Amino acid sequence: MQNLNAAIKPRYLIDEKGRKTAVVVGVKDYKALLVLIEDLEDANDLMRAEKKAAGFTPYEKFRQRWLKP
Repeated sequence: MQNLNAAIKPRYLIDEKGRKTAVVVGVKDYKALLVLIEDLEDANDLMRAEKKAAGFTPYEKFRQRWLKP
């Protein structure tokens, strides 16, 4: 995926004191941000699952132990 930070052209809404109060992005950029967020969430979920699965015994190893007389 391209560097979204360089590609997005945000516009800002400014209050009467000149402070930025909101950001406006195009629909295409917004959708690209949503895809990026979803990809990051998926990567985070995978990382968590891998950490949890580290303590599991592979099925074949379990089966060998279970079937041992």
